[in-house]
Amino acid sequence: MTDLKFEDALARLEQIVGQLEAGNLPLEESLKVFEEGIALARHCAKYLEGAEKRIEILARDEQGALGAQPFTWEPDGEA
Repeated sequence: MTDLKFEDALARLEQIVGQLEAGNLPLEESLKVFEEGIALARHCAKYLEGAEKRIEILARDEQGALGAQPFTWEPDGEA
């Protein structure tokens, strides 16, 4: 799963959620799909953690020097 792209993992995870929400799978198949979903969710979380660390490394301080800063996002004018 390490070579799986984030977007592909997320798309598959969305499919799994849809299947489970539909409730049409037998119990054993539901468990297998759920286990796959958990693995995909962990993969996505790990990828996002790595991306966040990369952003922190590239953040600049007031003097323009590179340094680690926590990333905070504020939506533009959303109500």
